Amino acid sequence: MQKVVLVTGASSGVGLALCKRLLEEDEELHVCLACRNVGKAEAVRAALLASHPTAEVSVVQVDVSNVQSVIRAARELKQRFQRLDYVYLNAGIMPNPQLNFRALFSGLFSRKVIHMFSTAEGLLTQEDKVTADGLQEVFETNVFGHFILIRELEPLLCHSDSPSQLIWTSSRNARKSNFHLEDIQHSSGQEPYSSSKYAIDLLSVALNRNFNPRGLYSSVVCPGTMVTNMTCGILPPFVWTLLMPIIWLLRFFANAFTLTPYNGTEALVWLFHQQPESLNPLTKYLSATTGFGSNYVTTQKVCVGHGLYARHCWVLRIESGHVDVSGHLRCSRRTELRSGKEAIFEEIRAEHLSELIAAVIITSRKDDKSQIQTTRTWRRHRKPEKLTCQSEDRDH
Repeated sequence: MQKVVLVTGASSGVGLALCKRLLEEDEELHVCLACRNVGKAEAVRAALLASHPTAEVSVVQVDVSNVQSVIRAARELKQRFQRLDYVYLNAGIMPNPQLNFRALFSGLFSRKVIHMFSTAEGLLTQEDKVTADGLQEVFETNVFGHFILIRELEPLLCHSDSPSQLIWTSSRNARKSNFHLEDIQHSSGQEPYSSSKYAIDLLSVALNRNFNPRGLYSSVVCPGTMVTNMTCGILPPFVWTLLMPIIWLLRFFANAFTLTPYNGTEALVWLFHQQPESLNPLTKYLSATTGFGSNYVTTQKVCVGHGLYARHCWVLRIESGHVDVSGHLRCSRRTELRSGKEAIFEEIRAEHLSELIAAVIITSRKDDKSQIQTTRTWRRHRKPEKLTCQSEDRDH
């Protein structure tokens, strides 16, 4: 049976490179490009079919920062397909990134200078805004929109006879210190990107716990540090030109500098070939590149738990038990009473937001041992030195 792959954010960057590499791996795939800009998506589709004429490539319009768009896209996908084998939840934003020069200069003279550059920890701040749905834009785009998509596509994803995979684009920059249960949307902080990626890590663990018995598995990956549309605006072009020789040199000391989207997809393509039942739900898979340009995959433990607690009073019942979500359901703007379709969308938004928050709170309360036990019996996963896909290193 032909396998179907859905990729969000497929018109540029990692998403585009991923589609190219997947078709190089298997031209019999049906790759569905889930993009906000239909014009760009159609141009990508034409280019992919030109280089892989026997492949099947389709387009669905979706804006993951808009609930109505996500629900419409899910409805269209359910009409087109009987199942989805792989869903790459790749679309994401880092709005108006600003370099924290104070953190930069203090880090230059510390022992963590290589770690700072390879993870961008503390270096970048962002200016977030509120969407039409009343949510923080980074949270809705990077986390919540994808969560709604998963929940709405459950009939296509949950098949115990043949498992499906969710593969989230997370980050080495997913820091527990930037995430707070009292402010899951990070509306009062300056690092919403890092917070949203940590929320993705927690959510992936929760999805495994709830959906593994139904044949759905979730993994998180980091594509590494790349020069893409998301990052090139941080510094002027001439500064990037001056920095590139230094970054190439740093590759010999830190493997996170993948630099190109093609290299950054290494972990995503590696997961495409794995049996999801054998993967550790508490592992993040990292694309890495050596100083000589060879790509490989390494791993990192997902940091969860350690005594995070909610402090509010209402209770929501979901599969995993009772959790408190009242303090998180307030949107950034007052939602007016609606009727008809808008009221339905608002009800769906509130329901899914409650589910997501509940799942994240439950996961954050678990310690590592309890999470492994509540997921299912997993094969003990040993960190590989190099898990190569035997691909060539090339720039785009």
